[in-house]
Amino acid sequence: MTEQLRRVTRALLSVSDKTGLIDFAKALADHGVELVSTGGTAKAIAAAGLKVKDVSELTGFPEMMDGRVKTLHPKVHGGLLAIRDNKEHTAAMASHGIAPIDLLVVNLYPFEATVDKGAGFEECIENIDIGGPAMIRAAAKNHDDVAVVVEANDYSAVLDELAAHKGATSLQLRRRLAAKAYARTAAYDAAISNWFAVQLDTKAPDFRAFGGKLIQSLRYGENPHQTAAFYATPEKRPGVATARQLQGKELSYNNINDTDAAYECVGEFDPQRTAACVIVKHANPCGVAEGPDLATAYARALACDSTSAYGGIIAVNRTLDADAARAIIGIFTEVIIAPDATEEAISIIAGRRNLRLLLAGGLPNARAVGLTAKTVAGGLLVQSRDNAVVEDMNLKVATKRAPTDAELRDLKFAFRVAKHVKSNTIIYAKDLATVGIGAGQMSRVDSARIAARKALDAAAELKLAEPLTKGSVVASDAFFPFADGMLACIEAGATAVIQPGGSMRDDEVIKAADEHGIAMVFTGVRHFRH
Repeated sequence: MTEQLRRVTRALLSVSDKTGLIDFAKALADHGVELVSTGGTAKAIAAAGLKVKDVSELTGFPEMMDGRVKTLHPKVHGGLLAIRDNKEHTAAMASHGIAPIDLLVVNLYPFEATVDKGAGFEECIENIDIGGPAMIRAAAKNHDDVAVVVEANDYSAVLDELAAHKGATSLQLRRRLAAKAYARTAAYDAAISNWFAVQLDTKAPDFRAFGGKLIQSLRYGENPHQTAAFYATPEKRPGVATARQLQGKELSYNNINDTDAAYECVGEFDPQRTAACVIVKHANPCGVAEGPDLATAYARALACDSTSAYGGIIAVNRTLDADAARAIIGIFTEVIIAPDATEEAISIIAGRRNLRLLLAGGLPNARAVGLTAKTVAGGLLVQSRDNAVVEDMNLKVATKRAPTDAELRDLKFAFRVAKHVKSNTIIYAKDLATVGIGAGQMSRVDSARIAARKALDAAAELKLAEPLTKGSVVASDAFFPFADGMLACIEAGATAVIQPGGSMRDDEVIKAADEHGIAMVFTGVRHFRH
C-alpha cells in the first residue's frame, strides 16, 4: 500500500470535550491549515488568539434551532465527501462553491455521561448528537482523502504525520482513524438504543447492540494462542473495569474474569453490617466468610480451602487495612480488589511487587438492574442481571422442623454465596463461613460429595477432630431433583437446607428431610450460573 499522502489545507473542528484542543489547533495553524469551527469550539479557538472561521461563514447559513442545525449542509458534507480525483466531484465543488475539508475533528455530545449522572429524559435527548455522527461517517467513508479524529488521544498521531510529510497525512493513518470513527459511532448508537430500551421497558428490542471503549490490549486470552482485549461499557458499575490499579503486573484475561467474579460476590455483603472476604480461583469462590474485621474474615475464608486459594483472587467489602494486608500476603495471591485501602495497607502490599492491588472506589449493588451478554455460535444471548437477593425473598419452611435462628442466618449466607458459584452448586456453611464448596458438576450429588471431600481435606490440614460440615447448613442453587443429593449433604453432617424448591419430587425430598430431622427452607428463586 502506497502512502497516498493528502495535504491538509482546511480542518473543521467541533468538540464537546476540549481537552488538548487549543494546543492542537495552534499546531494545525502553524502548518498553514485553515480552521473552521462551530459554537463553543470556535469561541475557545478565537479566545486563544487563533484565526478561525465560523461554520456559518462556510455555509452561508446561520445556526438555528438551538444549534441543532449547523453542519447539516452541502458545503460541509460536500467538502467531506468529494472524491478529490473525481472530475465530476471537483466540477460540482467548483460550481457550488464547496471548499474541501481535509481534516475533521469531532467528539460527540456527552450522551453516555449525561445518562450516567441520572439526567431526565429531555436532557438525555438533547445530548444525542446528530450532526457529529453524520460528519464522522462522511469523513470516514471518504478516508482516501479525509482524515477524521474522534478523540484527543489521536491528536499527536496526526501532528506527527503532518510534521513528517510536510503537512500531509498518509492513507495508513486515515484508514486507522476511519475504522476507529465507525466503531465510535457504533458504540454511541448502542448506548442510545439501549437507553431507549430501558426507558420504554422493552425487554427484547428487534435489534440489540453493545459497544465499549478499549481499556487495554491483553497479552492473550484464556490461553496463549488466543488474542484478547478489555473494553469498558457505558455502565458505571464499581468493579475491575472502573478500578484503579496501584501496583503489580498487567492484568491478564483470566485475572480480569476472576476478579470480576470475586468482586460481584463480595458485593452481596453490606459493609455496614459486616466485614466480608471472598477468595476466587478459576471464576469460582473457594472460600467466603464474614467476620468482625477483614483479617478475621480472610482467615476464615482461607480455612475453607487453602490449597485452592494459592494463586487466587481476594475481594473484600471494606477499606483494606494493615492487619488484613499482612494476613493476605502470607500466601501467593494474584490480585486484591477492595473499595479502598489505607496508606499503611498499600505500603505493606508494595512489598509484594508483582501482586496487583485494585481499588474500585465502591461496591457493586447486588440489587441493581443491568444486562449481561454471552456469545454463542452465530448469536448473542442477552439477559437481565441476576439481581435477586435472599433478604428480599419470601422464604417458606417446607419441613416439620423450622431452622433455628443460627441456622437461618447461615442458610441466608450460604444462598448468597451459591448465587456466585457455577452450577450445579452445593455450599456448606457454618458460623457465616463456607466450609465446603462443590461447583460446576454435571450431577448435584457429585457437587455435594466434592464439597464434603474438600471439607475433610481442610479438617486434616487444620488438625480438626471432624470436618466443619458436621453441624453445618447447606445451600443448593437449584432444586434437588431427587432426595439423593440432599441425603449426601445430610451424610456430610448438614442439619438444615436452603433450596429453591419446585421439583416434581419435592414431596419425596421433604419426606426424606423430615425423616432425618432436617429443617428445609424453599426460596422460590433459582440461581443457575453457567
